[in-house]
Amino acid sequence: MDKSKLVQIGHSDVYATPLGLGTNAVGGYNLFPNLKDEDGRELVRAGLDSGITLLDTAFVYGLGHSEELVGQVLKEYDRSKIVLATKGAQDFSTGEQVIDNSPEFLTDQVNKSLERLQTDYIDIYYIHFPDHDTPKAEAVGALQKLKEAGKIRAIGISNFSLDQIKEANADGYVDVVEDEFSLLHQDHLTEGMLDYLHEHQISFVPYFPLASGLLTGKYDHHIDFPADDIRSQIADFSEPRFSKVLQAVDVIRPIAAAHQATVAQTVLAWYMQNPLISVVIPGAKHADQVKANAKAMDVKLTEEEYQIIEKAFEGFKNTTSGKSLADPD
Repeated sequence: MDKSKLVQIGHSDVYATPLGLGTNAVGGYNLFPNLKDEDGRELVRAGLDSGITLLDTAFVYGLGHSEELVGQVLKEYDRSKIVLATKGAQDFSTGEQVIDNSPEFLTDQVNKSLERLQTDYIDIYYIHFPDHDTPKAEAVGALQKLKEAGKIRAIGISNFSLDQIKEANADGYVDVVEDEFSLLHQDHLTEGMLDYLHEHQISFVPYFPLASGLLTGKYDHHIDFPADDIRSQIADFSEPRFSKVLQAVDVIRPIAAAHQATVAQTVLAWYMQNPLISVVIPGAKHADQVKANAKAMDVKLTEEEYQIIEKAFEGFKNTTSGKSLADPD
């Protein structure tokens, strides 16, 4: 692919398509029911065959199983053209989850991820969550040593607060930050996180970009979730917020129609044209969803269309309520 159409990840020499693929439904049997391994492999193939180069996985997706499935598919493709991102920090050795950012643990996790992925380097490695005890710069320093050893190419951190990001980046080693962000969840914009990342040439990768399907346009007022459906307890799906979401989404529909695109593709195009966002990584459960999302790379919004969408979601810039579900979009 033309390098001018790719996005540089932080200070590294890693370049990726502006649209990636989140793979928590690839082998993430601990997250979703009734997953099949071959369906997961097909998801990954669909992404790569559609021109997506960045695959985002993590140890906690199936406790290594997602990495194993992604690694199996990697063998079918040119590894040098794939940007592989994975994450670690969870220690289950006691039977319960403990977050560990110690240099020893992170080094061990990287080595184990390399084995599961059947590769000799990882393009982006994220500390998935911060722990309470390890100095952040010390944890990142461990990844820097792995980078110097050629085992990883770019250093990432995920789910860190702005203060924690600043501490982690004390030596200027952080290349990329991953966190929840969408048109419905713009807390980081008002907190100043995205401005800090932009100023320090740190890439930003938002997850849950379609807000559990709310930004795909598939919902309307004629929906009633049963009490045992977790969506009934999420602020995004509760009034008065739900009606405001639907009203904002309706603004996107004519813009999508003008581009012969879906609402989801138009939203993804908006992220890709946002200068504060580097790569957007929608998840999927079906290969057809992956193929449809990939077409968003062909949607080019006018400046006016971009501003119309931004204005429609202005009211969501100062809200921290109603985080998305841990469900792929």
